[in-house]
Amino acid sequence: MFKRNLLIFAAAASMAMAQRIDVSKEKAGAEPAHFVPVVGNWAVAADEGKNILMVDGRQWKRGQPAGGLADKARLIYGSRHEEFIDNVKAFAYFPYAVAQGVDSFQDGEISMRFKLMDGALDQCAGILFNLKNNGDYLTVRFNAKEDNLVLWTFKQGKRSFVKKGAEDMPLKMKQWYAMKIVVQGTKLEGYLNGKKLLDYTLAEPVSGKVGYWSKTDSVTYFDDFTVKAAK
Repeated sequence: MFKRNLLIFAAAASMAMAQRIDVSKEKAGAEPAHFVPVVGNWAVAADEGKNILMVDGRQWKRGQPAGGLADKARLIYGSRHEEFIDNVKAFAYFPYAVAQGVDSFQDGEISMRFKLMDGALDQCAGILFNLKNNGDYLTVRFNAKEDNLVLWTFKQGKRSFVKKGAEDMPLKMKQWYAMKIVVQGTKLEGYLNGKKLLDYTLAEPVSGKVGYWSKTDSVTYFDDFTVKAAK
């Protein structure tokens, strides 16, 4: 009995460390409440009888921050948001939305599902992490135009390629796929549909906000955003 109770307690503790953030109970057609759109056009949409989060890059023109950027920056970082806004405007053609309720992700896992719907220039979906209060961040993304999983860094308004996944992996449009990153100290792993494609040692441990990421005119559906802390 004691062993059984111990296993139940361990399972409950493991579940408590996993935080799932989605928009399934939010209103379709509205801006999301569980994610803060910082760049691009994000809205709750219906798909296969379930509400999911959509980024629609078809309205993208030279990259525009989301409406009410100052208010959104203040919501994320309080009064220290001026540098954040300046940095966002520097690469505003990369849409992203910040997950509410995750103050600072460090060690652990972030997973999500995505469905690529459209995009003439790009067809992208990514996990945003290590978002700082000055606007710097990291992202692991898949691009159907290149069929690869790649780590990018955005620092002081400059985007830099860091690491490409081990192999190309073509995906079909309008189908759901899974993406996951695992962070342990400076060790980063990136997975697509359960297969590890990315293995990299970061310059320093991560600590910051997290969310979804996209690029230019991509139209992408997102769902099942889950953060699991290592401790």
